[in-house]
Amino acid sequence: MKTWQPSMRTPDPAIRILDERFERYRLAHAKVERSWTGCRWAEGPVWFGDAGVLYWTDLPNERIMKWDESTGDVSTWRAPSNKANGMTRDRQGRLIVCEHGARRVTRTEYSGRVTVLADQFEGKPLNSPNDVVATSDGSVWFTDPPFGLVSDYMGQIGEPKLPASVYRIDAESGHIECVSNDIEGPNGLAFSPDERTLYVVASRARPRTIMAFDVLDGRRLQNGRVLIDAKDGTPDGFRVDNHGNLWCGWGTGNDELDGVRVFAPDGRAIGHIALPERCANLCFGGKDNNRLFMASTTSIYALFVNTRGAV
Repeated sequence: MKTWQPSMRTPDPAIRILDERFERYRLAHAKVERSWTGCRWAEGPVWFGDAGVLYWTDLPNERIMKWDESTGDVSTWRAPSNKANGMTRDRQGRLIVCEHGARRVTRTEYSGRVTVLADQFEGKPLNSPNDVVATSDGSVWFTDPPFGLVSDYMGQIGEPKLPASVYRIDAESGHIECVSNDIEGPNGLAFSPDERTLYVVASRARPRTIMAFDVLDGRRLQNGRVLIDAKDGTPDGFRVDNHGNLWCGWGTGNDELDGVRVFAPDGRAIGHIALPERCANLCFGGKDNNRLFMASTTSIYALFVNTRGAV
């Protein structure tokens, strides 16, 4: 891993334009910043705008971390965390967490009480819920590959009882339904701004791909197709901006690939944010929802961009 050195130049040379469509999203005076370092594997960032704080997970250290934008202070918010991985916020502002160690998806209520949303399907335990998103109808969608079952370092050693799948938790009934069980290693997932398309990383495909699916009636998937062939890259977690672009955690330990790769809705790479570490996941936040927070191996990096995260 390279030693972190912030750029003294503007525009920051770490922000690369691969297609002219990316020029509108790069702010000439904004530079990549490192907000904090000290993780073993940073994941699952989620922004709480009403409190002005960022939460993220550190899997091997079994903790959820908290960064205060106004002070820059960092603290451990929850430990142990059951090897928490991906996180999001539901439409009522509650924290949703994928827990590798406990093989479940939970919701933290306003009181701090933890509610289990899903820990089994058709009577069998889940594998290791990985990443999660919430939609405007209140439903919660998550991926459940077996990645957390292969070691006690990133989860808990165990045997998968279910195929790697994508699930939807209904907001009204709490009913869990499998929406796909044929994606090779489903990992990060995100919706288009209109929620008519679901994107899912197939992280066991060789090379890795990002799949796109049409969403029917807000609950069913059809017409699965490869939108992005990652080639030598390794997409992990990602988010979509309000123009429909995909901002993807990227990298393999290769200086040319580590960071964030940005794709237009048509699947063409348009930009890259180079980081000295592989980026696992990211989110939009800040007062105007225009600050990209990047959870990258040991560190959290941030960059102001000229777009906003899709709500």
